[in-house]
Amino acid sequence: KTFYKMLKNLQDTITLALPKGRILDELDVILKKINLLPEGAFYDKEARQLKFLTNHANISIIRVRSFDVATFVAFGAADIGVVGNDVLQEFDYADLYAPLDLRIGHCRLSVAEPVGLDNRESLKTQSHVRVATKYPNLSKKYFAARGVQAECIKLNGAMELAPMMGLSKHIVDLVSTGKTLRENGLNEVETILEVSSRLIVNKLASKTKADTVTAIISDFERAVNG
Repeated sequence: KTFYKMLKNLQDTITLALPKGRILDELDVILKKINLLPEGAFYDKEARQLKFLTNHANISIIRVRSFDVATFVAFGAADIGVVGNDVLQEFDYADLYAPLDLRIGHCRLSVAEPVGLDNRESLKTQSHVRVATKYPNLSKKYFAARGVQAECIKLNGAMELAPMMGLSKHIVDLVSTGKTLRENGLNEVETILEVSSRLIVNKLASKTKADTVTAIISDFERAVNG
């Protein structure tokens, strides 16, 4: 049965957690393909509303920060979500799984340092490094694997300011085109992780709402695979 037919026969209430920001434009193409349409206020960037109805009476959408999507799904506040594999690897929640790569939101998690940094302070020569990042767990694992001890300073934004203000020589952050780095005198020196957005599912919901969840996953998969 298709997603549409399944929804007519099932009464499971489903909450879908979607991330704020640039990924919504790419995700919207997929939502339209599967005929899952949020109410109009969802597309109003000025709206403060966080929960939205859809054209399916039993499916609602919450719009939260990308880092919070995985938390809402892992703890059962949402049944299904969309989030980058960077977030999944940073938090490594046991109560969710990621059955599908949506092939959108492509970027990379990279290490950057000031252009022209003295070789004595370059990553290649360090056994200890101080890093500004909102990915402390991923950063520590990456550097530990190459025998480097990483002191991670947690920032939630404006990462490029850290070297400029003397907080740290290096940052670990998401990079798409690299333009922001260049405009702030930074150079991308190593890639930690290639990133794309994944469909994630709460493990309990996948059992208690199995038919509906499976139907939704299948429709996302058909949309992605064309």
